[in-house]
Formats: sequence, structure tokens, C-alpha cells
Amino acid sequence: MMRDSHDLSRDECVRLLSAGIAGRVAVTTPTGPHIVPVNYAVMHEAILLRTTPYSLLGTYGRDTMLCFEIDQFDYVQQRGWSVLVRGRADIVDDADELEEIATRWPSRPWATGQRNLVLRIPWSEVSGRQLGTGWDPWHELPLKRHA
Repeated sequence: MMRDSHDLSRDECVRLLSAGIAGRVAVTTPTGPHIVPVNYAVMHEAILLRTTPYSLLGTYGRDTMLCFEIDQFDYVQQRGWSVLVRGRADIVDDADELEEIATRWPSRPWATGQRNLVLRIPWSEVSGRQLGTGWDPWHELPLKRHA
């Protein structure tokens, strides 16, 4: 059975982004594109990531256009949604901003090692799609971020 799809509103996209914990970033490198799974936070209409200076994102994500995605699929019901953010990433190096980030988003990376570099992806584009009607993705989230 084919399912209808429709665009999510910007507010719906932001709500799903703000509730999430992990996503993926697409970055282009000299050897080609890479998809990197990351923990993230949302602050001031931007995605924040913690990484290392010598990681793929730390090396090739600075001052470049990145694409960030979160999604969820229900294979049994054949429905799902995805939200994409695109923007030119920059490094957060202002001490006051870093202090605000540390207060609002305590560092708890899933991967081992120090993640001292904060990469910010300001939203130049936010879009989302939902597959299947008659359900609310918000109510189906398996986990929601708690502030």
C-alpha cells in the first residue's frame, strides 16, 4: 500500500529537532562525501555538535555547507518522517557562548575521547517530510530530550 507524504511545517521541524538527541551530518571531503552520526543540541536556531579538531567534521566541516538529518521510521506501519537542516558551519570560540552552551548542554558524548570543539550549523534551510497521515510524529518519538 502506498502512503501519502506531506511537508512538515517549520514549527513541526523545529519541535522534532529540539526533542532529538542524535542525528547525522553529511560532509564533503577530498575523498568524497561522508555521513557522520553525532549527538547534538539545538540553540538559537542552530545545530550544535561537539567534535575533535582532527575529526572529519573538525577538519572539513569548518566554513562549509553541511547537511544535518534526523528521522524515524515505523516499518510495521510503513510510516515515518525526516527533518533536514542545511547551513554554513562555523566554530564556536567565543568564551561567553561556550559557557552558555556548557550550561544548557552538558557534555555527554556517546563516543569516547575529548570533544572540545563546538561546531555550529546555523539554519539557512529547514525542511521536513512525513510519510503517512492520521498520526503525529511527536507522539511517536521513542525518546525526547529533557532540558
